[in-house]
Amino acid sequence: MPLLFVDHNSKANSAIHLRTWLATSLALFSTLGAASNVLSAQTDELRALDGEWIFVEDRTEGRTLEQLGSPMASKFSMRVEEGAVILNGHGSGHRDVRVELDGSITEIKEPKTISRYHGAWKEGTFEYEVAFESLPGSPPDRIKSIRRKFRMTTDGLLVSVVVDPFVVKDSVGLYRHAEDIALPTPAKAAIGDLAWLAGAWVGTRSSGSSNEERWSPPLGGAMLAVSRSVNTSGKMFAFEYLRIVERDGGLVYIAQPGGKTPTEFVLTELTKTRAVFENPRHDYPKRIVYEFSAEGGLSATIGQTKGGTPRRFEFKREGN
Repeated sequence: MPLLFVDHNSKANSAIHLRTWLATSLALFSTLGAASNVLSAQTDELRALDGEWIFVEDRTEGRTLEQLGSPMASKFSMRVEEGAVILNGHGSGHRDVRVELDGSITEIKEPKTISRYHGAWKEGTFEYEVAFESLPGSPPDRIKSIRRKFRMTTDGLLVSVVVDPFVVKDSVGLYRHAEDIALPTPAKAAIGDLAWLAGAWVGTRSSGSSNEERWSPPLGGAMLAVSRSVNTSGKMFAFEYLRIVERDGGLVYIAQPGGKTPTEFVLTELTKTRAVFENPRHDYPKRIVYEFSAEGGLSATIGQTKGGTPRRFEFKREGN
């Protein structure tokens, strides 16, 4: 029977290698675990950005009342996923844009432009930049890049925007979820208080197109109307169904542009010749004002709750 030769040095070396391998593996797993924990904690902080956001207030320093406005779209949304934020409605016409938090680039190609997004989460702030490159044969983009920062505060989501090339001072705006925006106090009124609004009202815009609103007399606790806009070639390009109804001792203005989902605005101010309807949870407009003039004309103004440059439409009674 042959003798079994045992190499004790070899066994010792194998044990050393095994312990070294185990230590290295544990260190690697520990590092990966720590990185995973950091990523998970980061994702949890980012969860506050989830959902749809509505513009509330312009917080840009040094602006006049007329200059107030939202720094980006009046309504946008973000969706947080592991290691990324998904953008919608951020003003570039792109949907479901995935911005990775590791700084890698998301490229979107269009017929005339390439848009490149990259972003990161730094010290409680989500920041991303989108750069625009015009393709050969296309006119150069007026804007080279836009950088946006999003930071949660006790007041809501603070958004700052920087545009290159510099056009206006960096814009800052406050956004909130719709359910976190306070609703205004309704004014007491009955539908008969708006009898001065009844009639067929027609007007002409600066572009030459015509617009009209035809309001029924107050009856049965409501006034009904249809609005229509026609361009200079005689083609209708917009219409709207409108209602004002009595509710809980006040009045509610209900608008359906293009016959779509209705949006409600509550009456907040009323005189014998002026009615103000508001909905701060709507993106735009948030405020609708009708005024009856001493000369017998009617104006309708839409805009933000405070400041900015409202859009104004002037009407005369049909036939006058």
